[in-house]
Amino acid sequence: MNGIKSIADSINSELKRRLPNQRKTQRTKLALLVSTMLDVRSANLMDLAAALPREADRTDMRYQWITRLLGNPLVISDEIMEPFSREVLEQAAANGAPVTLILDQSKMSDRHQVLMLALRWGERALPLAWRVEETGGAIGFDTQKALLDAVAPWLPGQAKVRLMGDRFYGTADLIGWCQERDWDYRLRLKGNLVMFDGTGKTTTGKRAKDRVYYLENVELTGRRARTHIGIIQDPGHAEPWIIAMSEKPSYLRTLEYAGRWGIEPMFSDFKSRGFGIEDTQLRYADRLDRLILVMSLALYVAVSTGQWDAAHHPTPSEKKVPQTSPEKSPEAEPLGSPEVSAASSS
Repeated sequence: MNGIKSIADSINSELKRRLPNQRKTQRTKLALLVSTMLDVRSANLMDLAAALPREADRTDMRYQWITRLLGNPLVISDEIMEPFSREVLEQAAANGAPVTLILDQSKMSDRHQVLMLALRWGERALPLAWRVEETGGAIGFDTQKALLDAVAPWLPGQAKVRLMGDRFYGTADLIGWCQERDWDYRLRLKGNLVMFDGTGKTTTGKRAKDRVYYLENVELTGRRARTHIGIIQDPGHAEPWIIAMSEKPSYLRTLEYAGRWGIEPMFSDFKSRGFGIEDTQLRYADRLDRLILVMSLALYVAVSTGQWDAAHHPTPSEKKVPQTSPEKSPEAEPLGSPEVSAASSS
C-alpha cells in the first residue's frame, strides 16, 4: 500500500506540473488509480478496488469510488493526454525524421471498439488520443477526422508526419485529408477498390495479380482521389500489400508500411497480454474511454521508468551503445520528471 501511495504522489506531482489548472481532487484520484493499476497490472475494477489504498474497509465501497471517477464528465482524456503527447511528439521530431503516426481500431469489449491514434516509438507505439464507440463494425471517417483534427495541433510546427493505416483507412476521404495537410502517408488499400490508370478502369486487386508493383498518379474510386500506389507480394503470403502513398513508389517505401505493426504490442498491453481491459464489463463508452486514459498514463509511467533505469543502471550491452550520436532514437530520451521514474523503479 505504501508503495502505491509513493508512486501516486510522484504521478500527482507530474500531473500538477503538466496540468496546473487541473482540479486537485481530480488529479489526486487519477494519480492514485494509475498507481494502483501499475501495481496490480489489471484493468478489472474488482482487482483495482481490492488493492486501492483507501480507508474504506469494504471492497464494494472502493469499487464505487472507481466507478464515480470513471463516470466523471470533467475528466476529459484529450485534455489530460495533450501535454504527454506533445512531449513525445517533440522528441520524435527532434532528429528531423518523419513522425510516424498509426491509426488503428481494436475491439475492447463485446459492444465497444476503440479508434486509436498512436506514435511509433522504437519497435512499439505510445497512445496519443482515441475515440470509443459502441459498434460492432468499423468506425467511420467522421470520427477518424475528429480524432486527427484533435491531435494535429499538438505536433511541433517543423514536424514531418507519416500516417500509417490498415485497410479500414485506405479511403479517398483520408487520402484527401492527408494531402490537404501535406502529410506523408502509407495506407493499405482493399483489393476491390476501383481505380483509374493509364489502361482505364480496373481494380487494385487486378493490378496486384498482374504484378504491377508501382503505380503513379492513379485515381481511386468515383471520388477520383489521386495518389501513388506500391504493391508487395511476399512469397507464402496469400494477400499482397497494396499501399497508397504520397511519395513516388518503390520497394523500400512500400515496405515502410511495416511500421504500422508497432501498434499491435500496445494493444496487447491493453488487452489479454497486459491489463486485460476485456474483463472490465463496463457498459458505457465514456467510462471505457477514461479507463483507457488510466491505462495510457500507466504505460507512459512504465516507459519513463524503463528509460530512466536504462540511463542510470545500464546493462553491459546498453553501455556499449553510443550516447553522443545526434540522431538518437526516441528510446534515448526519458519521458516525464525524474521523480516519477525514480519512484516507479524503487
